[in-house]
Amino acid sequence: MLAISDLRVKYGAIVALKGITVNVEEGRIVTLLGANGAGKSTTLRAVSGLAKVSGGSIRLWGKEIANAAPHKIVSAGVSMAPEGRMIFANLSVKENLEMGAYPRKDRHALAEDFEYVFRLFPRLEERLSQPGGTLSGGEQQMLAIGRALMARPKLLLLDEPSLGIGPILVKAIFETIVEINKERGLTIMLVEQNAHQALKIAHYAYVLETGTITFHGPADEIAHNEQIRKAYLGEN
Repeated sequence: MLAISDLRVKYGAIVALKGITVNVEEGRIVTLLGANGAGKSTTLRAVSGLAKVSGGSIRLWGKEIANAAPHKIVSAGVSMAPEGRMIFANLSVKENLEMGAYPRKDRHALAEDFEYVFRLFPRLEERLSQPGGTLSGGEQQMLAIGRALMARPKLLLLDEPSLGIGPILVKAIFETIVEINKERGLTIMLVEQNAHQALKIAHYAYVLETGTITFHGPADEIAHNEQIRKAYLGEN
């Protein structure tokens, strides 16, 4: 579904990605792991059109999307819940969700998607008229994911969904990610600091280190790799 080949991204003189190759099969959850600054979020930003690609290619169903305009990438079926959530603080929960559906032409079908998002995240329905900025961190994360789903994507990019959220809500959000994948067959690309949680739900994993891929393989194999356990899972 998504083929990233020899991808390079620079921020000025800093090379963030040094030629990485990542493949994402349709219907799978693929996670990118690594320390801060490894290039995980930059990879998602490149896929979504928010980071300028200096080399390599990004193909979605065989079509090149590297450096395409972000709104065109959304229309092609890619949606992102970004790091830090980036919800519209002054807009209500309902308005935030409507913004996620902004590019869609089938306005008549929105009610069905609102219903789906509220089934996944009942708290959002309870706070429908509340400004997004007044929600808790966990609720804002639910809203960010719900907003991304309102675009009816084929590929969902999730950037650090557990960041700054309490353990109980983290568990609930990861369970919801699995549910979305299974129910809708939605392909998910997940960037996550919580490697334990990510490897539990992912089918395949890539480990990045300073802009290069050092390991990749089925998630359960990566989870049991002794070298990775020591370096990224904090185990001796």
